Amino acid sequence: MEVSYKWLQEFIELPESPEEVGKILTATGLEVEGVEKIDAIPGGLEGVVIGEVLTCTKHPDADKLSLTTVDVGAGQPLPIVCGAPNVAAGQKVVVALVGATLHPASGAPFQIKKAKIRGAASEGMICAEDEIGLGSSHAGIMVLTTDLPNGTPAARYFNLEADYQIAIGLTPNRIDAASHYGTARDLKAVLNRPLRLPSLDAFSVSNTNLTLDVRVDDVEACPRYTGLTITGLTVSESPDWLKQRLLAIGLNPINNIVDVTNYVCQDLGQPLHAFDADKIAGNKVIVKTLPEGTAFVTLDGIERKLWATDLMICDAEKPMCIAGVFGGKYSGVSADTTSIFLESAYFSATSVRKTAQHHGLKTDASFRFERGTDPNMPGFALKRAALLIQQVAGGAISSEITDLYPTPIEPFRVPVRYRNIDRLIGIKIDHSEIHRILEALDIQAEETTADGFVAIVPPYRVDVTREADVIEEILRIYGLDNVPLSTNLTAESLSEFPKTDPDQWQSRVGQLMAANGFYEILTLSLTRPSYNDAVRSSLPGADVTLLNPLSEELSVMRQTLLFSALETLVYNLNRRQKDLKTFEFGKVYSKVQLDEGQSKYVERMRLSLAIVGNQEPESWLQKSQPVAYHNLATAVQRILNLFRIKSFDTQSADPTFFQYGLTYVVNKKPLVSLGLVQPKLTKLVDLKQPVFYADFDWQALLKLASTKARYEEVSRFPEVRRDLSLVLDKVVTFEQISRLARQTERKLLRTINVFDVYEGENLGAGKKAYSVSFLLQDITQTLTDVTIDKTMQRLINAFEQELGAVIRK
Repeated sequence: MEVSYKWLQEFIELPESPEEVGKILTATGLEVEGVEKIDAIPGGLEGVVIGEVLTCTKHPDADKLSLTTVDVGAGQPLPIVCGAPNVAAGQKVVVALVGATLHPASGAPFQIKKAKIRGAASEGMICAEDEIGLGSSHAGIMVLTTDLPNGTPAARYFNLEADYQIAIGLTPNRIDAASHYGTARDLKAVLNRPLRLPSLDAFSVSNTNLTLDVRVDDVEACPRYTGLTITGLTVSESPDWLKQRLLAIGLNPINNIVDVTNYVCQDLGQPLHAFDADKIAGNKVIVKTLPEGTAFVTLDGIERKLWATDLMICDAEKPMCIAGVFGGKYSGVSADTTSIFLESAYFSATSVRKTAQHHGLKTDASFRFERGTDPNMPGFALKRAALLIQQVAGGAISSEITDLYPTPIEPFRVPVRYRNIDRLIGIKIDHSEIHRILEALDIQAEETTADGFVAIVPPYRVDVTREADVIEEILRIYGLDNVPLSTNLTAESLSEFPKTDPDQWQSRVGQLMAANGFYEILTLSLTRPSYNDAVRSSLPGADVTLLNPLSEELSVMRQTLLFSALETLVYNLNRRQKDLKTFEFGKVYSKVQLDEGQSKYVERMRLSLAIVGNQEPESWLQKSQPVAYHNLATAVQRILNLFRIKSFDTQSADPTFFQYGLTYVVNKKPLVSLGLVQPKLTKLVDLKQPVFYADFDWQALLKLASTKARYEEVSRFPEVRRDLSLVLDKVVTFEQISRLARQTERKLLRTINVFDVYEGENLGAGKKAYSVSFLLQDITQTLTDVTIDKTMQRLINAFEQELGAVIRK
């Protein structure tokens, strides 16, 4: 959700900067994901100020140019050469200073620089309206009538000061904050400042010339319905202030009537809908359901078949709108509309959710209704919208307000005990502070005793229905940072703690990966069926399919973390972030068939690593090298070292996932697979670069975790190194060499390593040469040449007999 900083200031005084407001909102639970500057026009008139022409004389070498000096509030007047015919001394003008970039109404942006024009110095530019993007006229410079001091930013004079878009990651339970008013309510509670609601004093009914018969047949799906008519209005483009408000939060203006309804929705959190009154048959508005299969064409031109439970707004002959979700094609406001019926209602969250889900329609209105709006807001929002429509479109209110609300929705009554507040928060908060916070949140306290009280929660707080919810409200406004960390962690013995703490190990692995340049990613568990289908042959069971998916692209649970990683990589690569290393802890899901003919759902934890691009950023010290298998293998080995896993077997990685790679096996069970991802899988996400990927079985890794440190005394006897060059068939791997060497010499062989691989015509077809080093050591005595030679000869014999090796001299 996006809110406007300047819009918030209409509800509450905010001397704090947008960034500071973002921190305050995050502390209350409305997590701010970013703050972005929004210019009213391109460039925001940065570097453009109000100036005063002090002197103006003709240029001696150009008939159409004038030499001026201009006071821009900087102390020393600026010399500026001006070609406008209407420039004169004493004028207040718009001046672009040196360094300013102008965005003209037509043509490319350009920067103002110091210049000499026909021999005369010019340190700025006196501007016409088209030169700063405020209009199309170039007849002369803009001459202002203002008492603002020289040097005042022109954006302030034209009311074009930049706004700031604050992006809030709104959680589903906080629908009460899905508006500027709702967000301001949280700021009011934290900052202890009053709110300013828009005045409705100017609202009045002009006449009753267009009174409609309104009826609600399904009061369970529509507990409250309000509306009025406005006649004599003109549909046109919205004024600049209204368009700027909507653009600041990412909405596109449509026309003045629709823009007002969208504005009030974002302003107060109450969706509204405007019907063309001339298209309402029989002057009747009926809120009801229709027979199953009834055809209805929505605003997008698509014909939809209605369910019998879909609540509809109808006239005497036909349906006009899917209540709380989407308008109809033949009843909406058009350029020819002169009269409207304006609707403001409270619809059942359950009803709207079912309908929106069934038809796959997600709108700003359904987003709010299906989570729960304020039943006490429709009347206020209706008057607010009517006044704004009169302001931007003219017209007269031509009916009394219809307000059908047979059974008012009561506030929630929640008993709360002080001892539970202290217990759940962890500290004692003064009772007067508790009640101040609750009052600031519009939660009243009744039946107060020494033990507690009954919280009267307004119905717009649909998430506050239990004692724990009320306590959470107290805590988030009191401030989590104001609750000290307890140092009194006591336990009778360490045996009370788990032998292996998964969270602790996850934190340690995360720190290790971050220290080695990896970024942690968190992705959705929902994915496309086509991804699972692409690797179906290697999956452990059937897909877990959602009964009511939001879309086809998010209709099954993932069975591998691979595609989550690939989608993250391609998203960043498309934004020119080319060298990437990521890791993710995540769950995968499957449905496994049991022997008895039944099935069960299986949930497994995995750890994935992925790298793409170059090993290091570009540098003059060395050329960039693309990532390779060993870069990923090194990261995998660091994780194994952290868990003190020293030995494992290897086998080829699953070719369904990997073009080449290895699977490390411990106790005959796969622990991690790593390698180059099959190109056909990367193509599924439109990723054209090679990706190296590793997939850990996290549960298996935790079972092997060891927290015990082993100590070995450093041997007093030295190591001895011997090297061999082995010519082998290409199919022989280093892992086979290593395994055979350790089987042959278990006592003295400490380390075996390959330091060179060579292939060439002189070796023969299908051959390659490994240069291998062997470190030998006896911890009880110094090795003699005889012992060393005997050991190496046993190794040579084993390589020749078992692997067909030829020893190169």
